[in-house]
Amino acid sequence: MKKSVLVLGLVVFLMATVQVFAQNRTTHVVKEGETLQSISRQYRVTPYTILQSNKEIKTAADVKVNTILIIPLDGTVIKEEEKPKQEEVQEEDKPIGFSRHRVRKRETFFGLTQKYEITEEQLKRHNRQLYAEPLKKGMVLQIPKYPERTEEDERELDFETYTVLPKETRWSIAHKYGITIDSMLTLNPDLEKNSNYLAVGQELKLPRPKGDSLEDQQVDLFTSFTVPPKQTLYSLGKEYGIPSDSIVKLNPEIMKLGGLKEGMVLRLPKKKDTSGEVNTENFIFYEVKPKQNIFRLTQNLKITRDDLYRLNPDLENGLKAGMVLKLPRENADVLEVKNALILDKINLIDSVNVQNTPNLVFMLPFRLDRININDRKKTVNQIKSRRDISLSFGFYSGAMIALDSIKKLGVSVNVKTFDTELNQAKVKEILFRENLNGVNAIIGPISGTALDEVAVQAATNNIPVIAPVASQRPLSHGNVFYTVPTEAVLRDKMLSYLQKIHTDQNVVIIADSTHQVAHDSILSKFPAAQIAKIIDNKSLHLDEFLIQLSEEKENWVFVETDQANMVSSVSSILNSAITEEMAVRMFTTNHSNAFENGAVQVTHLSKLRFAYPSFYRESGNDAFTHAYRKRYKGLKPDRYAVRGFDVTFDILLKLAHKNNLFETSKIIGLTEYTGNSFDYFNNWSVGYYNRAAYLMEYDNLRIKEIKLNDL
Repeated sequence: MKKSVLVLGLVVFLMATVQVFAQNRTTHVVKEGETLQSISRQYRVTPYTILQSNKEIKTAADVKVNTILIIPLDGTVIKEEEKPKQEEVQEEDKPIGFSRHRVRKRETFFGLTQKYEITEEQLKRHNRQLYAEPLKKGMVLQIPKYPERTEEDERELDFETYTVLPKETRWSIAHKYGITIDSMLTLNPDLEKNSNYLAVGQELKLPRPKGDSLEDQQVDLFTSFTVPPKQTLYSLGKEYGIPSDSIVKLNPEIMKLGGLKEGMVLRLPKKKDTSGEVNTENFIFYEVKPKQNIFRLTQNLKITRDDLYRLNPDLENGLKAGMVLKLPRENADVLEVKNALILDKINLIDSVNVQNTPNLVFMLPFRLDRININDRKKTVNQIKSRRDISLSFGFYSGAMIALDSIKKLGVSVNVKTFDTELNQAKVKEILFRENLNGVNAIIGPISGTALDEVAVQAATNNIPVIAPVASQRPLSHGNVFYTVPTEAVLRDKMLSYLQKIHTDQNVVIIADSTHQVAHDSILSKFPAAQIAKIIDNKSLHLDEFLIQLSEEKENWVFVETDQANMVSSVSSILNSAITEEMAVRMFTTNHSNAFENGAVQVTHLSKLRFAYPSFYRESGNDAFTHAYRKRYKGLKPDRYAVRGFDVTFDILLKLAHKNNLFETSKIIGLTEYTGNSFDYFNNWSVGYYNRAAYLMEYDNLRIKEIKLNDL
């Protein structure tokens, strides 16, 4: 009988223990962007308690996404044998209501989260289809509403309530939170100043570890230091950058015990960051904007909270708008960076300010002085045969669609258009006659000398000049935006990507004497490349070249020439070389007109999966194409029309965001439209250069854009 009672009592005890455990313990699955400090604040426990309750977690850096943590809700450390086998993820706060939003064209997750002040995860949680499909025009979304925090609530977020545990003292708690006793008394005025007494279960108001904003709290933060053998006060003070007497004041037990002793645990100020000189070689920088917090910053800047504080120790005294934070240079690979400054992602369409009224000037060589509009046949022939005329009319036709598009967004634009007649004297006449005061941007001219003339005159009024088809000029113009990337940019785009995905391919270079720069650049990326011999700078030494091809490895053949006959000959030879045993691909870093010549067979290029860098891509059947066909009675837009729309719409959106193109370019990174992208880099003395480019390839007789991992 006694045995049965004992067993029953043991069962009751175990059931009670499980029930108590369930009440005082929970588990947490670490989500993207969370850190040890943010999790500890969420459950109102200390980071130390979480670490001690999860022995497999040695440091804050070990807290990674999907890690399952045991959280002691009562603040006591969980022993290893106490950990439960079943875990549940704590549910987040529920919204107080919802609103509806119909997705507009070109809206993004970022724009929606900024507009409604929610996270992307909160948006997806209440619109489950967004986990499986992208944001699309016409979607009707549920937008969760959360209680607004008052200023008092925001201040209270910087603090937490701490329950005193058995055997804890004021000093041990202050040390745990990295504050002074005086700071604890200031935050808890009910504490007796003439006594060190603390009652078990007593609640204290204390700063959250590494809070998001500690503007009103000026406390010194400390770290623990265990004294090693042969350590002296002098050497310790030198290491931490404080006088020896300050160490003694912080640690009065040193005097009580007769000096510094091995094994002592001291409280010392946190060391300053010594990761290196602050410069653009080893750091990038971010300027804190109003209403930002640490949690959102760590998510957006792709850095842990601990690393952010280590590099920016001033954050311990509070996050403030205008602070310039430094981050590791390697973060530039995943962030939008310009001139070492991290750019905030801005959706230009969502950021239009209808109060801005841009003043735009077009200066293009329409050659109306040569065209007789009454002779339709002759006019059509002139437009087809003269590149300057076809470019101007095509570009301007696309620009008109851009003006229509910006008008639909509520922005008014004042436009003046001038025919330069491809005449330098005419350009000077226009500049002399017209008042440029108040002009926000000039698009054109096309001619290099005319562009120089306009740039010089416009610079006196601080007006930006947009070069429609130029990539650079011999003269320096700090106010010119060159919309076409340079050959060096295109070449680097191609080579950097190929170098990244190169494994053991056999690289062969075919370059004539006029392409020595390309030859040297390819060789610098692929030092083991073979050099094909060219006869009279026109044709291959065929026998020697065929020996250079490999049957064991895929062959990457670079062709660098402006001669159409040479491109035709090489592509034909390579096409014939392809067998089941031999794989061949053809590339170039300079896609000249030679590759589009009628002598070059498209079937050969397609079979070779010919790839090249380009500043434009073929436009699809998008909104611009529909608008163009509607306005111009079914006419399909050509390359010049697409460029006219993209260049003009980009400029107009930037001016509508901030009515100063120079200022907007400091905060706007890559922009992409129908067939062109723009990412301007400011070379202060020479001008603004476009660094955006595409990689294109022939595939099944079509040209398509190469995406990541397509090669």
